[in-house]
Amino acid sequence: MAEKRSHSTTVNRIIKKYGGEYNPNKGPDIKLSFGGTVEVETEKTVADAPTQLQGSRGPVFIAGTNQEAVKKAIEITEGTTIGVMDNQGNIIKPSSRR
Repeated sequence: MAEKRSHSTTVNRIIKKYGGEYNPNKGPDIKLSFGGTVEVETEKTVADAPTQLQGSRGPVFIAGTNQEAVKKAIEITEGTTIGVMDNQGNIIKPSSRR
């Protein structure tokens, strides 16, 4: 239950910060107003994020719901074009996709 709450809290913070829309269906969680895409993940689900982001155009990010999720996201995105955000929407690792 707490995971679901931290997921929706993170989604809402990122949308408030950057603008965009939440997608409750399959596929990435947030389509940002500037064309970027964000997949919000917990520590347990972060490994699924690169697959969720496949095919997305523009900058793509994994947003971790806590520090452990952010750490794991940084590890699994090393050497990729995928960026990483924390649960406040701060960009920790920029996406190199344009």
